[in-house]
Amino acid sequence: MQYQRSSLLFSEAEKVIPGGVNSPVRAFKSVGGTPIYVKSAKGAYLYDEDGNKLIDYINSWGPMILGHAYQPVIDAITERAKKGTSFGMPTELETKIATLAVSMVPNIEKIRFVNSGTEACMSAIRLARGFTNRDKIIKFAGCYHGHSDSFLIQAGSGAITFGSPNSPGVTQGTAKDTLLANYNDLENVRSLFEANKNQIAAIIVEPVAGNMGCIPPKKGFLEGLKEICIENQSLLIFDEVMTGFRLAKGGVQELFGVDADIVCFGKVIGGGLPVGAFASRSEIMDYLAPLGPVYQAGTLSGNPLAMEAGLTMLTALNNNPQVFKSLDEKTAYLDNGIRNILLKNNIDHTINRVGSMISVHFDANPVTDFESAKNGDNETFKKFFHGMLHQGIYIAPSAYESWFITDALTYDDLDFTINAVDLVAKKL
Repeated sequence: MQYQRSSLLFSEAEKVIPGGVNSPVRAFKSVGGTPIYVKSAKGAYLYDEDGNKLIDYINSWGPMILGHAYQPVIDAITERAKKGTSFGMPTELETKIATLAVSMVPNIEKIRFVNSGTEACMSAIRLARGFTNRDKIIKFAGCYHGHSDSFLIQAGSGAITFGSPNSPGVTQGTAKDTLLANYNDLENVRSLFEANKNQIAAIIVEPVAGNMGCIPPKKGFLEGLKEICIENQSLLIFDEVMTGFRLAKGGVQELFGVDADIVCFGKVIGGGLPVGAFASRSEIMDYLAPLGPVYQAGTLSGNPLAMEAGLTMLTALNNNPQVFKSLDEKTAYLDNGIRNILLKNNIDHTINRVGSMISVHFDANPVTDFESAKNGDNETFKKFFHGMLHQGIYIAPSAYESWFITDALTYDDLDFTINAVDLVAKKL
């Protein structure tokens, strides 16, 4: 495949956009080469500026659960746009999608819409601090909750020390209120609570991690976090920006039967448009302005285009819960196919999968947290990424990102992908 036009477009972008991209992972920095510029997409396929057709396993990092340019969403957006694109005033649509979301997800009574997953997580943390009147939070190494200052924290010198900023512009003052724990390690979490008694407002976690590759929670991990929060009168926040409305109609809370205190959404809830949301029971949500003292606002929050797209997508998923079974079966088929090929070629690997999220780690050992994820053979991943791209398969351009499966994929697409893995594996 040739990418001359993509290379040219990237060179032009670098002159006016920092790094040539508006989100760093798009720059191909971890795999080398030039980003692919998309011209259009339909169903399970991307069509780039050089005329190549690619089977897409990213799907806009999750929201295209029913495929690109899903016709009901396109029709709904088109009709809504004719009536105006933004008002800065309430619309009935906001109540409709809020009512539907609350009915689909267990354990939430009220929801507020924002414009991104980052904004949802940032607002959830502020709400948790306001509700508990405490300052500190616990996050997990390798879990990503957006680029808000509180989340850009790396490990300190020991298990119970404060974190330190891992981006210039994040102050030490902000970092001191973020404690870093190891994913899937309840004892580590307990030690942080012991060292910071009555100071921790909340734990925020990706209940199924997707930003160090797909990493499922160990049995009892989520339940243990809930117990710890109850014991310490802290709140448990599930960042379901990736998993919400994807792994099940009600997300991880439904899938694993564990109730969080606050849940953050993004991706699928916007139907492909920029939308985030956070939700909880009424007593917590009523701490938000204008009812309560915790301030949160957004000029474009709940804008009609995004609400129409989200409402249409959630309605489709709500009316056809079998889609989650279909997604799970297709992802399992892909998992088995890739696994057999890599075993046949004696390539060290671990494949993690939960529902329609999956990732291939080039390491024979279990991948259960950020430290074990870092042990993967990144050089092999780079070769695998470019080999798959050459075969017409687009996967995440990073070893630390989950793949997201769309129901628009056919079993012919999956067989084509597995055959591509076979061709690539022979050269690894």
